[in-house]
Amino acid sequence: MAILANRENKDVLKQRLKEEKIERKTISFYRYVNITNPQELRDNLFKVWSEWNCFGRIYIAHEGINAQMSVPANFWDAFVEHLNGIEYFKDVPFKHAVDGNGKSFYKLVIKVKEKVVADGINDPDFDPSKTGTYLDAIAFNKALEDPNTIVIDMRNHYESEVGRFEGAFCPDADTFREELPLVIDHLHGQEDKKVLMYCTGGIRCEKASAYFKHKGFKDVNHLKGGIIKYAEEIKEKGLESKFKGINFVFDERIGERITNDVLSTCHQCDAPCDTHVNCKNDDCHLLFIQCAACAEKMQGCCTPECVTIAALPIEEQRELRKGRVKNGPECLAVYKSRLRPNLKEIIKNNLSLKNV
Repeated sequence: MAILANRENKDVLKQRLKEEKIERKTISFYRYVNITNPQELRDNLFKVWSEWNCFGRIYIAHEGINAQMSVPANFWDAFVEHLNGIEYFKDVPFKHAVDGNGKSFYKLVIKVKEKVVADGINDPDFDPSKTGTYLDAIAFNKALEDPNTIVIDMRNHYESEVGRFEGAFCPDADTFREELPLVIDHLHGQEDKKVLMYCTGGIRCEKASAYFKHKGFKDVNHLKGGIIKYAEEIKEKGLESKFKGINFVFDERIGERITNDVLSTCHQCDAPCDTHVNCKNDDCHLLFIQCAACAEKMQGCCTPECVTIAALPIEEQRELRKGRVKNGPECLAVYKSRLRPNLKEIIKNNLSLKNV
């Protein structure tokens, strides 16, 4: 029986990708559709796509599919034909990465989930198919010019921190599940106003727009294809980009630049910076913004404690991690939440203690 998962070491896979000579396409797609047997579909897709050396992160649930992928160019036509041959996904629209270098994922991961986007909605009367109005880049730009329009960023705080539409309300939330009630509460009493919402690829807004309508909002609109499609359209049509900065993406690139505007600062020194990194301490991996100077000074880590741990021989690090749950209450991470940690203050206090 074939092993329907990749068990190779990630460092080996990353090095293999780095040395690869073939051209790849980085794409994303999603569709809300009733899938009868997600596990069977998952296994069939893994068999075919792994043979073609496709990489990516794909979630499948009874409610549909959400996929971000890297597909070898020489298998692109076969990939599209295969996907169109599955009734669930016939003619599904693709969003293509702006940079197009293809070095975005290093292995294939396909998971069966309860939902393709965890939303925390348990209302039996909610119908996710009753979505808001789709707007393309031209219509979205025009709608933004109305001062009475409310613009909502339906992404997490670490996404909006480095890039967003002008004037958007950006909830300080760590997950889509947390964000929905925050936005509803923020807009209380404004149900008659025109609402514009956007997200990375469109999948969160698809459901959020239906939920807003369910909650009584009259004029709900969302950016078709999300920021990824918007970036494609403004480039193709020569439009002004009202989205500023970087579009955070969930692959090895972490972000793709839409404009040269830098909206955020280094979490360790406050210098203008919009480069997201993960802490080099493998038992931490905190996602934070770090400038080149701090990356050198802190050796790619978030705090002095993590610098110390990351500098240990790998055998000692593994010994420290034994019996611990990754990101659990006993893990070696200085922070358990990704919600904007005050790294500058922690570093300052640490240095003060050393000087006592």
